[in-house]
Amino acid sequence: MLTKRIIPCLDIKDGRTVKGVNFVDLRDAGDPIELATIYAKEGADELVFLDISATEERRKTLAELVKRIAEQLDIPFTVGGGISKVEDVTILLRNGADKVSVNSAAVKRPDLINELVAQFGSQCIVIAIDAKQVDDDWKVHLVGGKVPTEISLWDWAKEVEKRGAGEILFTSMDHDGTKNGFANEALAKLNELVNIPVIASGGAGTMDHFANTFLQGKSDAALAASVFHFKEIEIVELKQNLKEQGIPVRI
Repeated sequence: MLTKRIIPCLDIKDGRTVKGVNFVDLRDAGDPIELATIYAKEGADELVFLDISATEERRKTLAELVKRIAEQLDIPFTVGGGISKVEDVTILLRNGADKVSVNSAAVKRPDLINELVAQFGSQCIVIAIDAKQVDDDWKVHLVGGKVPTEISLWDWAKEVEKRGAGEILFTSMDHDGTKNGFANEALAKLNELVNIPVIASGGAGTMDHFANTFLQGKSDAALAASVFHFKEIEIVELKQNLKEQGIPVRI
């Protein structure tokens, strides 16, 4: 069985790491370079950097900051925010990113996924999907969760896999920042529908929440922010806890 991955996430706004609840009420969580260095040393399997306001503010991800963070890392590094064309990815990879995360631009122009996969390979392309429950379905939202669509999470997930994406990063907007656990029912369904890895995001609050998303949600990886930023959970202790529950992790 493949090892399950623990992935800290740096949500960046104005060059600082921030964290909110349900995608709003952001508060400062520290210097991204310092945090990245700590997580790499503590045993994180990967690191995700999301420039959360790049799309809304119509600018590109902070390439210089990406480069400075990448210089501190010896683990895979995924970068997202404001990516809308092949050239954007080229710049990020040159500055040290190993993978890129694309969200709004892929929904608006799905052919972008095919173009990026053709140029860089599936292993490099992560499609981030922000969704929330609307009536009895999960609907995709864009621009940092600010713009709702009528697109079903399930339909979009199947399409991004068909177009060659290597991974899906699914964030439940309903669970984001609540620390009440991941959206495991939705994650389990998602993992049944697609054959590419699914990263769970939104809702981590305890070590059991991580175990539950691996066991119940069938997630391949779990991403979290505030519980790591504010030292509520230590990565070393989390991995030991998971190992004791029979969940395969890299220690």
